[in-house]
Amino acid sequence: MDVVRQLLLVLHIIGIGSLLGGFLTQMKGMKTGDVRINPAMTHGALTMLVTGIALVGVRQADDLDVDNTKISVKLAILIGILLMVWTNRAKERVDVQLFGAVGLLTVANIVIAVMWT
Repeated sequence: MDVVRQLLLVLHIIGIGSLLGGFLTQMKGMKTGDVRINPAMTHGALTMLVTGIALVGVRQADDLDVDNTKISVKLAILIGILLMVWTNRAKERVDVQLFGAVGLLTVANIVIAVMWT
């Protein structure tokens, strides 16, 4: 089960990398308002959701501790991100403030994952 958990963690990190990478590659366009939700961001957020839920399930199946408050906060942030990217994925341009919120919430989710002990 440890191998499954580690594989899920790798996929979770790939998902966050995809979401954050999709944001970072377009930061220059925030000055001109030429930003959009790209497929990497959508797929990254979905990957994070699926692997995050699976990670919690695997930890609970192994009788390992799960910080339910931390997981709930991270899930709430991720659902917010997912709603923003999913509803705006087909638009040629999105509002710069919405795009910035996606990036800020993504970084907040990383900070919570690393620093909340």
